[in-house]
Amino acid sequence: MITNNKQWYEQLFENFSNQYENEDFTKGTIGEVDFLEQEFGFNKNAKILDVGCGTGRHSIELAKRGYQPEGFDLSENQLAKARENAAKAAVVINFFQADARTFDFKEKYDYAIMMCEGSFPLMETDEMNFEILSNLYKSVKPGGKIIFTTLNGLFPLFHSVKDFINDNSLCQSFGNTFDLMAFRDYSNYTFKDDAGVEHTIKCNERYYVPSEITWLLKSLGFKKVNIFGAHLGNFSRSHALTTEDYEMLVIAEKPAK
Repeated sequence: MITNNKQWYEQLFENFSNQYENEDFTKGTIGEVDFLEQEFGFNKNAKILDVGCGTGRHSIELAKRGYQPEGFDLSENQLAKARENAAKAAVVINFFQADARTFDFKEKYDYAIMMCEGSFPLMETDEMNFEILSNLYKSVKPGGKIIFTTLNGLFPLFHSVKDFINDNSLCQSFGNTFDLMAFRDYSNYTFKDDAGVEHTIKCNERYYVPSEITWLLKSLGFKKVNIFGAHLGNFSRSHALTTEDYEMLVIAEKPAK
């Protein structure tokens, strides 16, 4: 078991870029970027920020289509893979290391995307998660949008409470405990890194219900907030959010001056 003092998301991505790209949730890039293009109005001059870009799959696909995104991540290992992937795809992208809790580009971007829990809602406190949303607001221009996916609190509220919370033996076999008071899911995750070394880490993820997300974003100044079900590889405004959606797709617009 890993015993260093880094947070679980730092530990996971220290040497995991190859394994990460084998995960099922990374396979929907083309359809997801099709949707992003529509939200961008197919404006290839738009300035786009990819927050928690990981190995760069969304930014690289956008660049292949003629856009000029920039992306950052906390993990240098993930960024190294992103740069390698960009070189293989023959595109030039500015990938850089930064922390989503502290960045502020002062209305530099037209759009900011944050896909597949790129940073939010992985943080260990609600205050840190809120800082990420605040930084997104500061970094997009008036009239700009942020587009992100996050964990849908309706899913565990319906499924975990209904099926797992009252069955302690089942909870223990899965190694998960969903805290209804904090809407956090605690779990043990065992994985092999890219060197084949096995690790077990204690994960802690925050689920949000739609009303929370809407309130958080509007309290920051976003005026229009839309939330949909996030379907892997098939994002659409026509997908109403339900209790069967593990993730929600959030689109928030900053008012024009």
